Amino acid sequence: MQRRSFLYTSASLALAQVAQSAPQAKSTEQGVKEQWKNRQPGMAYRRFGRSGMMISEVVSGGDPIRSPNYQHLGLALEMGMNYFDMAPAYGRGDCEIAYGKFLGTDSAKRDKVFLATKVSGLQDIRNRLYKGIFDGLPEEKKSAILKRVDDMKRERMVDKPGYFVDYYPGQRNQIAPAYLANAMMQDYANKVEGSKQYREFIITSIEGSLKRIGADSFDVLHCPHGACTTEELDIPEIYETFAELRKQGKVRFLGVTTHTDPAAILRKATALGFYDVVQGAYNIVNAGYMDQALQEAHAKGVGFIGMKVAMAVATHHKALQPVPQWRIDKINRIVPGDMKPPLKAYMWALQNPNVSAVVSNLWDETHVRENLGCAGKKLELQPA
Repeated sequence: MQRRSFLYTSASLALAQVAQSAPQAKSTEQGVKEQWKNRQPGMAYRRFGRSGMMISEVVSGGDPIRSPNYQHLGLALEMGMNYFDMAPAYGRGDCEIAYGKFLGTDSAKRDKVFLATKVSGLQDIRNRLYKGIFDGLPEEKKSAILKRVDDMKRERMVDKPGYFVDYYPGQRNQIAPAYLANAMMQDYANKVEGSKQYREFIITSIEGSLKRIGADSFDVLHCPHGACTTEELDIPEIYETFAELRKQGKVRFLGVTTHTDPAAILRKATALGFYDVVQGAYNIVNAGYMDQALQEAHAKGVGFIGMKVAMAVATHHKALQPVPQWRIDKINRIVPGDMKPPLKAYMWALQNPNVSAVVSNLWDETHVRENLGCAGKKLELQPA
């Protein structure tokens, strides 16, 4: 048995043993155990796949949450929000610190929310190790590898207009190093895969996150954060280390987040059977590529949170302004009326039963009231 298969099987068995020893909760008709937090009238909730977590249809994104800007989360809790998303990359850890300040030592408040964080930067290890090998190769070999990179990108249509969307400055720059690593795997995987650096990085990341927020555990650990190629999911050290952390009670469910090539990554996470949830880019631009993958994931019990839902029609990144007018025109055709385009985008996404929730940037109380007000709304969507 190859090492990759052996570690995957071993980690799966370890997770199964941990799951069997976990406290029992209420079961649904489908046999998935439900867990409720902060259930409030006026908020709608959906099951987050096989995790059983009943999460608010609108959840808090980590981009705007910083030490000087978090008090408005109190209103969000009053309105029924119960899921906080964060990452060590946001504000170099200050997002997690801010959430920790908001939650404080009040156990009652902490019991109202599910907590999710990410392992930011794991892909950099893989990319750096392969790049180090690449730099030492003869020019002829480099040219052959770069041709393979171009062929793989073209075959997968990873940067195809209408599928790929720039959500933040520098996003495109992540594709080249990821695909260089992919193209080198067939010849040099034995020099990179299996590196102890993966495990060490994951453990250091989660320990830092737990310390910053002042918690004993996270409900969801997304690893990796911002995957842009399917190969980044199939790293045995992810499965192995997660099983270890879950056995220690530090994490409960494994997820992955993705902005680039989200349909392929959602399908890969579903096929692996190891990822419980996915948080991926989903909006009126890429929906045609995503919908079938969402159906497949839902059928397998993989929960999905849509992110960048509103970013397709509005952005706070000045370098990406103005948003193309055709996108705004499209959402206005699908959801007629006087609402702001981002609110229409949230409600559009929530009409899809295969989406558990949407991530929303809550900058202040106005955004809290407006964005959370999108939950539970049923619309008759119009042709685009």
